[in-house]
Amino acid sequence: MSAGQPSLSIFFPAYNDAGTIASLALVSHMTARQITDDHEVIVVDDGSPDHTGELLDEMARHFPWLKVVHHESNRGYGGALRTGFATASKELVFYTDGDAQYDPREITNLYEAFGPEVDFVNGYKISRNDPLHRVVIGRLYHWFVKTAFGLRLRDVDCDFRLMRRSVFDKVRLTRSSGVICVELMKKVQDHGFRIAEVPVHHFHRSYGKSQFFNFPRVGRTLVDLSRLWLELVVGGQHMRPGTTHSSATDREAFVAPTGESAGSGTKRGDRQ
Repeated sequence: MSAGQPSLSIFFPAYNDAGTIASLALVSHMTARQITDDHEVIVVDDGSPDHTGELLDEMARHFPWLKVVHHESNRGYGGALRTGFATASKELVFYTDGDAQYDPREITNLYEAFGPEVDFVNGYKISRNDPLHRVVIGRLYHWFVKTAFGLRLRDVDCDFRLMRRSVFDKVRLTRSSGVICVELMKKVQDHGFRIAEVPVHHFHRSYGKSQFFNFPRVGRTLVDLSRLWLELVVGGQHMRPGTTHSSATDREAFVAPTGESAGSGTKRGDRQ
């Protein structure tokens, strides 16, 4: 990265992650201090029925660097990501999941890959530490979306990403499910943003369980993927003039809508 410290937003979508989210927030804060003095940590509680929200509110009362955004009801993984991107206010934006399958300390590896010729750094899993059926399904999914959407990436579904905030001057995200990751990478690639890829470690889930791996949800994902394919590959709608929105518009759309709240220590309200 160029001389002069960039500001950095780090955010986590969280759903029933009470067992992991506190340590992730603290570690990410300590890691961010190695990169810049101007940073924020955001957690989007996506309507968790466990005590994730209460835990985060208690942390926010003690740590001014932590911002908590609550969804009164569950909006899905994509909905949580859209809120996180809209809430992030710094020059660089990083996100990963709240289940601790990635190590936030490896943000520094992504940061080192930034430079004048890079807009977006995408992590890829060195080895996937999941049960065998998830590994097999993951590989099939990855092959399918790479082929169908023409993606030139080593790992489409590695949710460990660092990007310039200015990416969202052109990229507008619309999906509420985990298909948003395909939407994000397709739009970033097609708009010509320069992508670097960095290997990261992936760890066994030590708390909670995946919300994605059941047949009804897989079926809904396939339907959503088909609609996204028609929209982006067949129709090319994202490349038409007038289809992008400013970050200010997205912030209005996704942060603190009626009946919900955003900010440190506020009242709270399916991940793929």
